[in-house]
Amino acid sequence: MPSIQEAWLKIKNWTDIAVGEWGLVAIVFLIGLASFGLGRLSVLESVRPPVSITEAPALTEPRGMSIGGLIVASRGGSAYYFPWCASASKIAPQNQIWFASEEKARAAGYAPAKNCKGLEK
Repeated sequence: MPSIQEAWLKIKNWTDIAVGEWGLVAIVFLIGLASFGLGRLSVLESVRPPVSITEAPALTEPRGMSIGGLIVASRGGSAYYFPWCASASKIAPQNQIWFASEEKARAAGYAPAKNCKGLEK
């Protein structure tokens, strides 16, 4: 079994021979191939049509906020939300209770939601 140093010398000699005889040819071939590929890519860029936005699509159903108050809570829940909080949109319309202020919601026994930013805790 040859030692690591002998194996390394064989590999080094083989690479020296391969690069010496075929190295220049391989380098020229790879540069030509890369140039051809870059040329093809530049042609694809010039063929692609420019992006233009002429009219923004309108929403099919506009989502308006209810004007029932500033604070909304669920009849079966214990927390109140601003109408734009994600959890407020999950409350069914028939279960919504609207309050004019946070103080009125607290007086009714509701606490501020922890996942709705901006509510007093």
